[in-house]
Amino acid sequence: MKWVVVAIIAVIVPYTFLTLYYRKPGKAFEPYHDMQDRANTLRLLSAGFQRVSLAAARPADPIHGATVPTTSAPGGVPDALRATLVITPLLPAEILSVSAAPSTPANASYAIPFTCTVPDNKEQLGGAELYLKGDEVWITPNFERLTGGLIARSRENLILLTVPPATLKPGHYRVTLVGQTASRTWTLQVH
Repeated sequence: MKWVVVAIIAVIVPYTFLTLYYRKPGKAFEPYHDMQDRANTLRLLSAGFQRVSLAAARPADPIHGATVPTTSAPGGVPDALRATLVITPLLPAEILSVSAAPSTPANASYAIPFTCTVPDNKEQLGGAELYLKGDEVWITPNFERLTGGLIARSRENLILLTVPPATLKPGHYRVTLVGQTASRTWTLQVH
């Protein structure tokens, strides 16, 4: 029995050392996902789009401040963007309201608090992407399907998206927050 223990220790110790010493830092290569992401990036760049991942959170309390007037827009991913995406994101059913500021400095982050609904209680916030082409900005909040018996508490969600500093150059932009059936759009001045 002691020889079995000695053999196990003789194998596990060097294996652990070699694994930890030569392991690649960061996340592992996921062929299907990584190749899709690469194809998506190449198609977006060739079509003239810039994609930026946004910080997405679900704050406990509503955020108040200067609010930009928004107008309703047709739902769904715009045709120009849909033609370039490999996989279209799972969007909220509709964007109910947006409480973003009408202007922002170029070197500051831009907060976009909004409320939306999802089709059922089997979806949760997964992140958000900003797509920029010229003076048009499309923001797609991405939701993920919950698996198993898990369900979300409510179909209505309060979400806070944060655009990183220096993402938008000074100028006027038409921003569209995209939902499946109803989107919201507004004008943003970056100075």
